[in-house]
Amino acid sequence: MQLKVCSTQRDHNLSFHSLPLAGNYRTRLVRTFLDFRCTNTPRNLDTMLLLSHLRCISKAKLVTFLVGLTLMFFIMASYILMWDKERLPLTSIPYQVRPADTSTNTADVLLDKSFMDRKMLLNINSKLQYTSRKVPDKKDIVDTNPHLFSVIPRHFFPGVKSPCWYQEISKELGSDPYKSNRFTLRSKTFKNICDHMRADFHQHVWRRDGRRFRLRCLPYFYIIGQPKCGTTDLFHRLLMLPEVKFNIIKEPHWWTRKRFGYIRFRTGFQERFPIDDYLDLFDLAAQSIQGGIYGNSSGDHHALQIITGEASASTMWDNQAWSYLHGDINKSEPPFLAQDFIHAVQPGAKIIIMLRDPVERLYSDYLYFTMVNKSSEDFHQKVIESVHLFQRCLSDRSLRSCVYNTSLYNTMPVRLTLGMYFVFLLDWLTVFHKEQILVLRLEDYAANLKETIKNVFDFLDALCQQTLRQH
Repeated sequence: MQLKVCSTQRDHNLSFHSLPLAGNYRTRLVRTFLDFRCTNTPRNLDTMLLLSHLRCISKAKLVTFLVGLTLMFFIMASYILMWDKERLPLTSIPYQVRPADTSTNTADVLLDKSFMDRKMLLNINSKLQYTSRKVPDKKDIVDTNPHLFSVIPRHFFPGVKSPCWYQEISKELGSDPYKSNRFTLRSKTFKNICDHMRADFHQHVWRRDGRRFRLRCLPYFYIIGQPKCGTTDLFHRLLMLPEVKFNIIKEPHWWTRKRFGYIRFRTGFQERFPIDDYLDLFDLAAQSIQGGIYGNSSGDHHALQIITGEASASTMWDNQAWSYLHGDINKSEPPFLAQDFIHAVQPGAKIIIMLRDPVERLYSDYLYFTMVNKSSEDFHQKVIESVHLFQRCLSDRSLRSCVYNTSLYNTMPVRLTLGMYFVFLLDWLTVFHKEQILVLRLEDYAANLKETIKNVFDFLDALCQQTLRQH
C-alpha cells in the first residue's frame, strides 16, 4: 500500500474537537462549573434556587463551594471534551473501580483562610483558558543537539513506508555494532536479539566506493501515552501482526529521558543514551526492509511496507529533563518539548494517543506506584493534598506552567496533572497536523476491541484486508 503524505504545515487554530477520534463522536462546548448562565433548568427557577441557597450559606462556604467546582473542572475537562451528547458522562469499563466515600470532609480541608481567599479564587478562574504555546524555531532546536540532526537526514529512502536511510559505518564500529549499546544492559531479551543480529551483520552491509553503509530506520508511529490507559495491550496486539516490526523494548523513553542521561529522574543523572543506541532498537525492521530494497527476498513488496513503532507512555507529557539540566533558566515552562524534536527530525510521524476517564486513570496509577498502605481512604487523602498543591501553583502561575512544573510534580503524592489531557493534546497540535494524530479512549477499546483496532489499522494504512479478517 502506498504511504499517504501527511501535511506538516502548522495550524495554530486547531482545537481538540478537530482531532480524528476513533469513532464518530459528537462533541459539546466546554464551560467551567463557575458559569451559571447555561443550565438545563428554566432560567427563572434556576435564579430563584440560587438566591435561596445564597441566603443560607456564609461567604466562606460559598467560596469553598466555588473552589470545589473549579477543581472538578480541572479533573474532568479533558474527558468532557470527548463525551457524546447522547451518552452518559462516564462509560463503564471492565473491572471499573471507584474509591469508596470516606468520612473526610473535602470542604473542611479546602476551607483554609491562610491558603484560599476571594482574590485567589478569581485569579484561578481567570487562568482556566488555554493559551497556545510559542513554538521554538527549528534552528534553536537543532542547536540543542547538533549530533542528533547530523545523524538523521532531512529526507528518507523513497519507496519505503518506514522512515529509513543509509548510514555510513565508522571504522570504530568494526564487526560488533552493538557492543556499546546501553539498552542491552537493561534488557536481556534485547541483548539476545543483538547477539543474533551481530552474527549476520556483515550480510546487511552495503558497500560503495570503498565505504560501508547500513540501513537505519526511525519508528513509523509513536504510541505516546497516557500511562495506565491501555498502551501496553495495544502495543502487544500490534506486535503480533506481520506488517509491524516492533523493537522488543516497549518503552525506551529515549525522547524524554535517556537521551538526556536519566533512567529515572529520582535516581539522578547516569549516562546519556546516544541516538545510535536508540536506532539499534529498530534494526530488525531495517534488515527486513533492506531485503526488499535489494530485491533478494521473495516478499520484496511486502518488505517495503514493513513499519515499526514504539510505545513510551512518557512521550506525551514528560518534559522534566529541562528543569534538571537547566535549573538556572528563569522560565515558567520548558523551553522545548519532546514533540519539537520528533517533528524536527520526522515531520511525517504518526501519533497514537490512548486516554481514559482521568479519575479512573489516576486511581489505577495510584495502585500501580503505591507500595504500601493502599486503600481508597489513602487515595482520597492524597488526591486532596495534590489538589491543594495545584491550587497554590495556580495562584502564581498559568495553567500550562503548573501542568509542566517539575517541582510541583515531584511534590504531589499522586500524579494529578497527567489527567489534564487537553493541555498536552493542544501542545502536540502546535507542531503536528491534526491528521497525524489518532486519539483512542480505553472505554471504547474495551467495549469494542475489533472496531477500535480497525481504526488503528486504517490510521496506519499498513494492513491488507486479509490481515483484517484474520484479526
